[in-house]
Amino acid sequence: MTFEPGCRNNWHIHHAKSGGGQLLICTAGSGWYQEEGKDAVILEPDTIITILANVKHWHGAKKDSWFSHIAVEVPGEDTENVWLDPVSDEEYDKLGE
Repeated sequence: MTFEPGCRNNWHIHHAKSGGGQLLICTAGSGWYQEEGKDAVILEPDTIITILANVKHWHGAKKDSWFSHIAVEVPGEDTENVWLDPVSDEEYDKLGE
C-alpha cells in the first residue's frame, strides 16, 4: 500500500477471538503508526510493526513524504476489521512537534 504525503487511514481495529492482528512491513518513505492512548511511532524502510488483535490504531504517511508498507493480516479465529473515525487534522498536525 502506498500513501501520498499527508495521507493516512482511519482509526481501525482488527478484532479476533484468538490470534489475529496485523503486521506492517515498511518498504519506502516515511510515515506514522499510532495506537490509541500512545505516542505515534515513526515508520521508515525496514521497520516492522506487530499490531495485536483488538488494538485501535492508524497508520499513514508523514506530511512531507510518500510512504509504502506491506500489510499482512495475521490469521485468527472470528476475525473482523472495523473501520472507525478519521484521524483528525488536529491530531495529525501535532505529530513531530
